Amino acid sequence: MSPIDSKTNERQVENDRRILELLAQTFPNISAASTEIINLEAILNLPKGTEHFVADLHGEHEAFRHILKNASGNIKRKVTDLYGTSMRESEIRQLCSLIYYPEEKMQIVHSTEENMYDFYTITLHQLIRVCQSVSSKYTRSKVRKALPKEFAYIIEELLHESRGEYDKQGYFNRILETIVSTGQADAFIVALCKVIQKLSIDQLHILGDVYDRGPGAHLIMDTLCHYGNWDIQWGNHDILWMGAAAGNKCCIANVIRVSLRYANLTTLEDGYGINLLPLATMAMETYADDPCIEFAPKVDAEQTEHPEKALRLMAQMHKAIAVIQFKLEGAMTLKHPEWEMTGRNLLHRIDFEKGTVNIDGKDYEMSDMNFPTVDPANPYRLTEEEEELINKLHHSFTVSTGLKRHISCLFSHGCMYGIYNSNLLFHASMPLNADGSLKEVMVNRQKYRGRELFHQIGMLVRSAFNDDTPPADKDYARDYYWYLWCGPDSPLFDKSKMTTFERYFIKDPEAHKEEKGHYYTLRQKEEVCDMILDEFKVEGSQRHIINGHVPVRAKKGESPIRANGKLMVIDGGFAKAYHKTTGIAGYTLIYHSSNFELVEHEPFISEEEAIRSGTDIVRSTKMVEQTSQRIRVRDTDKGKILQSQIDELTELLYAFRHGIIKESNAGKIVL
Repeated sequence: MSPIDSKTNERQVENDRRILELLAQTFPNISAASTEIINLEAILNLPKGTEHFVADLHGEHEAFRHILKNASGNIKRKVTDLYGTSMRESEIRQLCSLIYYPEEKMQIVHSTEENMYDFYTITLHQLIRVCQSVSSKYTRSKVRKALPKEFAYIIEELLHESRGEYDKQGYFNRILETIVSTGQADAFIVALCKVIQKLSIDQLHILGDVYDRGPGAHLIMDTLCHYGNWDIQWGNHDILWMGAAAGNKCCIANVIRVSLRYANLTTLEDGYGINLLPLATMAMETYADDPCIEFAPKVDAEQTEHPEKALRLMAQMHKAIAVIQFKLEGAMTLKHPEWEMTGRNLLHRIDFEKGTVNIDGKDYEMSDMNFPTVDPANPYRLTEEEEELINKLHHSFTVSTGLKRHISCLFSHGCMYGIYNSNLLFHASMPLNADGSLKEVMVNRQKYRGRELFHQIGMLVRSAFNDDTPPADKDYARDYYWYLWCGPDSPLFDKSKMTTFERYFIKDPEAHKEEKGHYYTLRQKEEVCDMILDEFKVEGSQRHIINGHVPVRAKKGESPIRANGKLMVIDGGFAKAYHKTTGIAGYTLIYHSSNFELVEHEPFISEEEAIRSGTDIVRSTKMVEQTSQRIRVRDTDKGKILQSQIDELTELLYAFRHGIIKESNAGKIVL
């Protein structure tokens, strides 16, 4: 028996015979199986690919797309490593700008460059070297898959030719000269730049909240639906939009209310074709004489593009949908008393004569008492006009093809949590008791905790879209989306209450307080993080929990690295509204084969500015954790899968060599 057979025996092969027979259809003889083992072993010894972690994008599509294009500064670092001693900083900036925005940058080059032949020759040489650098840790097969079909052969030839060899130098240069002389230089430059972008990020992890207040959530989803390797752990705002797409009217009202609060109707109207005209008509009539001061959109008066009349209409629409939301939520809490949320029903606690509302035994003065659609005797009943309006909105959400496509993408790439290479990813919280133990949470009349809780929630929310789900179960699943948005024990919220009503109608900040769940404080302890990692069966000497959701106030000295390095919180405030709070404009956590790096971003001005001046948005980069030795593919989750394939192929070799399964040269098994 040869050394490669040492782990196998005849009994084991017989037990796995059916699997091996299927495997033999792909690898029909010793030569084919041996070659595949050699290929897989070679892959196992490559450095692991670069992983990027981002969180809480909140609809800021331009900043997000720029991060994908520049790989959070990683491309500039590669260019600097290659040309830092031979190019000026301004030249490096311009080359990077070309890599990020090749089509747009080439238009500028044509209008400013005097000698295009020189430009093409120099730039093509530079881009080939950059592409060689970013592709060096991948197999030729993987690189080939990233190449555009029309230039695949040429790029592959250029990437794998050694220009240090004299006889190959002429071959290399002749290819580039032909590209220029045939008028293909522009297209080839664009293709090379996009390959560099693709290969600079091996895996993209998004820790929730594509959606929220920014104007381009639908544009982010368009990008992701055509992106390569990515995954998402759903955030509270993602779940809200998913619930709206499922037809949950409470979620629909909340989605519209949040959009109006920040004067962002682009995603609703342009992205998904939601018809808001009925809401506008109803709001103008109902609140014609109401200043709706508390519902004025939160915009920068100097920078907003909306005229005053549009902002006035948005305020009216904002109030109209908010009142409808409070009514719908009142009915929802009564439908589900097991959620213990009836205390959030406040319309019936309003004293319309005194102008106060009683909350937890205390009377608060109301800042607004104009409720023309609220019947004090039956405050949660929708008027006929409100009922008709919410039904029209329900129809718009449930038939939107664009929204369906994006929600389907969130399902196919997403879940409540993810485990990747010893990192546990989830958006917000893990419900805990005060003593740090896992808290039981009700899901569909059963209590679950920890990993099983996340698993059950994941299955439940999917069932709302499955055709084979019984009607009663589908109705519950649809309702549960709203609980995940604002329920006190929801892993995506985990606060005592959501004080939306209080923030609109009560000036006293005491009424606005939302008590956070125990996880948000206990996660600072290393032993608590270890307990959670054990619960999810996360292995490895360097394992971590990675969260988003809660903005890190970097300007106040808060650190995203906590619990002695076991926890990383990477919500740095992509949303422009958070920039003043955090002092930065977002984080990217980068997991290289040798270390973890945390990149702080500066506010992104615009794509036009990035193209024109070559400015970037990387504020600083710091190493978070250094690995003791370079991590290879064999040390990753993917490596375990490949090793399993090698083990199966090794068994197949044993079966071939001992005549248990006959070899075939034609790809057909001969028994």
